[in-house]
Amino acid sequence: MFRTTSQKKKMCINCPIAKASDLVGDSVILIIVRELLGGSKRFGELYESLGGVSTRTLTEKLKKLEENKLILRVEFKQKPPHVEYSLTVKGKGLKKIVIALSEYGEKFL
Repeated sequence: MFRTTSQKKKMCINCPIAKASDLVGDSVILIIVRELLGGSKRFGELYESLGGVSTRTLTEKLKKLEENKLILRVEFKQKPPHVEYSLTVKGKGLKKIVIALSEYGEKFL
């Protein structure tokens, strides 16, 4: 992650690696993506799979993913109301990265 805004601006202007790592260089975000690769999930399901992450942190990460069009948030108007999250095409594009990180972790860590 970048320490200052000026560092981010200098590195991110033309560097796709810096841009991508700034977005998904967060382990919580990658775990959310990993979970959603299996299909749509409700907030509670994501919360349980991320054991130890606060609801506030999860909410912030989901908002960031939605703002960057990596996930789709669908609100169902029923009693009780609920929301489901799923990956967009852009979000599904992270599948190879998630698999590669998983394989690296299993082999070397």
